[in-house]
Amino acid sequence: MDQRKIEGLWTHLHWLVVLAENGSYTQAAARLGVSKAAMSQRIAELERIAGIPLVSRTTRSVRLTEAGLRLVEGTRQHYDEIALSFASIRDQAGAARGLVRVTAPVAFARQQLIQKLPAFLAENPEIRVEIDLSDRIASLATEGFDLAIRHSAGAPDTHVAIKLCESRSVVVATRDYLRRRGTPQSPADLSDHECLYYPRLGGEATWSFERRARKAGQDRFSLKVSGPFAANNSEALRDAALAGLGIALLPDFTAQAAIVSGKLVPILQDWHAMGAFADQLYLVRPYTPHVPRAVGQFVTYLRAQFADGFPFQAKRA
Repeated sequence: MDQRKIEGLWTHLHWLVVLAENGSYTQAAARLGVSKAAMSQRIAELERIAGIPLVSRTTRSVRLTEAGLRLVEGTRQHYDEIALSFASIRDQAGAARGLVRVTAPVAFARQQLIQKLPAFLAENPEIRVEIDLSDRIASLATEGFDLAIRHSAGAPDTHVAIKLCESRSVVVATRDYLRRRGTPQSPADLSDHECLYYPRLGGEATWSFERRARKAGQDRFSLKVSGPFAANNSEALRDAALAGLGIALLPDFTAQAAIVSGKLVPILQDWHAMGAFADQLYLVRPYTPHVPRAVGQFVTYLRAQFADGFPFQAKRA
């Protein structure tokens, strides 16, 4: 068969790929925006030219023959590459557009991310953002997310990971609680206080600290803590601390607003809390040869917004 006849079958082959993906003439025709009769005729023409059945039809289902499957497997990747190439070219025209699906930790999304969205959406009116608030580690590939925000100790090597900013853990309490119970001067003093903690496996909670600057005496200290309340959500722990129930160990992005407003006071600032929460936030996306402009612009925006991390001093007007 000469090249011109093969080129004339490109549409036929694409329709066969769509039929294989949908398993139904009706659904395939709807996806392509053509009639079921046109779909059936095009496949029949392809079978006639190929000289071999490509589709096995029954009253209830449509499935490809072995020859049909081989043909689809040999051409599907090329059509996917064509679609990706066209999407890449189209993405360069005009303003960035489209949907950006993001998964992010609950506390970070509620306390930090969502309040940054109005300015971004105002600057990019043709971009939509959908956020899945979840503390579980979602699969970007299988769940269709363009981007994940991960609060983790290291970047996953199976994806493209971009450091968003540093994060740190902070020990906080209300001024009223500290007036009633006293202000701890060292981690050892926490044993005399009500501690609000994130429960770990085994039920017990251990807080570990390292002195920020070397001084005479012990530079590292760990102790088991206890108190009237524990929760697997840092916002809940913050709210319990705000209610005066005790001393909480929180990630800085959860505590920031309450510290800036003066509702919570950071204590033990000469000590670095270790292991309770991760020290970095990452932007993670799947490996792909083409990054949609909408995703790229959102990444650039977030990196600029969080470049300074989560300072506890209010910005001067």
